[in-house]
Amino acid sequence: MNLNDYEIILASGSPRRKDFLESLKIPFTIKTHWVDESFPPELKGNEIAEFIVRQKNAPFVNVIQPKQIVITADTIVWCENKCLGKPKNKKIAKEMLKFLSGKSHEVITSVGFLTTKKFEIITENTKVFFKNLADQEIDYYIENALPLDKAGAYGIQEWIGKIGIIQIVGSYTNVVGLPLAQVKDKISLLVQE
Repeated sequence: MNLNDYEIILASGSPRRKDFLESLKIPFTIKTHWVDESFPPELKGNEIAEFIVRQKNAPFVNVIQPKQIVITADTIVWCENKCLGKPKNKKIAKEMLKFLSGKSHEVITSVGFLTTKKFEIITENTKVFFKNLADQEIDYYIENALPLDKAGAYGIQEWIGKIGIIQIVGSYTNVVGLPLAQVKDKISLLVQE
């Protein structure tokens, strides 16, 4: 991809998002700011992810330079009108996985693109179906993986995803944390403007 001298800045500490951008073979740097990820309680689904992306974008608005694109992202799990973010501890992680067991849910990732000209958000939704998870499966996963840094307390690419997810409808990379095809297309459009 020809970046036309654009500098890509990934405003995320997520190792999965870093790996995905590296897989596109485009150079980028990582710059992060701590952001309060709480949101107004009346927001639902896509509105939550988009609100948090705007919060993550805010520290860059006054410092963005010409020929820079700042990419911010947020992923949530939305199930039965509840938002599942990152669990604070193993007990909450187990509660989340028990809640998702035997149900479908949506994984929603919003991605923000900031240039000196504009700020745009794309939002991708993927439907994920879990089988009924046994308590032993949930306990094994929580003890042997890192569920605390993932929305909904699971990674689709990890053991629990391999043994527990029976179907997905939509983008796989979106569930991991970045809808890669859509992000690549948006970067291509922005560097041509």
